[in-house]
Amino acid sequence: MDDVTEVSQLILRERRSRDRGWWSRMGECLAADAAIRLSWFRGSGADFVAASREMAARGDSATHTLGPPVVDVLGAKAVVEVAAAIHMRGELNGVEADLTSHARLLYRAERRTGRWLIISLDPVYERDSLVPSVPGTHLEIDPDTLAGTRPSYRMLTHLLNARGYPVADDLYGDDRPAPVQRLYRSLFDWLDPKG
Repeated sequence: MDDVTEVSQLILRERRSRDRGWWSRMGECLAADAAIRLSWFRGSGADFVAASREMAARGDSATHTLGPPVVDVLGAKAVVEVAAAIHMRGELNGVEADLTSHARLLYRAERRTGRWLIISLDPVYERDSLVPSVPGTHLEIDPDTLAGTRPSYRMLTHLLNARGYPVADDLYGDDRPAPVQRLYRSLFDWLDPKG
């Protein structure tokens, strides 16, 4: 298998494993010291697997619809971008609601001891929506609770906060393009320091 295919499958396997609750398989995709930075989590690859398991045990889970990975490989390093829609169902004020959050998942992967591993994951949040899951029901959201939330992940923040997961204000999002450009630059500088 060529490196591009192998790295693509690594990324897809990690997301599938998380969506299905296959925790040991998920862990096999992540370096233990990987840097994972998401809406609800920041920490190592090993801690991400443990926190994902705990989240699922609480009845909170997400699934991901992914676009084709775009993979840049140089030697034992790879940078990957994947378009993603993150889907969550949760209850807000007694009403079941469905969240869809659109993002680009940016990965660094590295070949270590003969196999590819994910060593970082940073989403760039684009936009999101939150609707009642039962047609005809009404989802009441006080606009004041959304004041100050970032437009690129406003509804994701609202739903996760309601479920007990604090969300940071400093995540990458299209509403703040300068940090996003710096992130891309850092990924490709890491891939090829000679430019």
